[in-house]
Amino acid sequence: MAVNAAGTRLEEQWRDILAVHARTMCEIDRVLHPHGLGASDFEVLDLLAAETPTEGDLCRVQNLVGRVHLSQSALSRLIGRLEKDGLVERSVCVEDRRGVWVALTRKGRDLHAEVLPLQREALGRMLGD
Repeated sequence: MAVNAAGTRLEEQWRDILAVHARTMCEIDRVLHPHGLGASDFEVLDLLAAETPTEGDLCRVQNLVGRVHLSQSALSRLIGRLEKDGLVERSVCVEDRRGVWVALTRKGRDLHAEVLPLQREALGRMLGD
């Protein structure tokens, strides 16, 4: 009986975490939508801004794979959309032709700086005490 009760508590905690995550992602999507971004788009831009603080810095796509909640193929498609929108540039790694570099463009850096306060405010509303 104790194992069942403990299992039920864990399941409730897990469902609470998922609910908070879903509500938070929806709120971030809502506030970023007018800027043409979703929560996952912003997450990639934010990681790139942190990984490549200076314009022209490059980041291997492989370095992002474990840090976003997307499969490698979904991340590749997302980066493709960001590239189409002029927010990032991709290039093939000369040393390892299987590797792909990605860099924020000036437009990407500017948009990230513009929407960063909106995303942080949304996080504060959804996760703040």
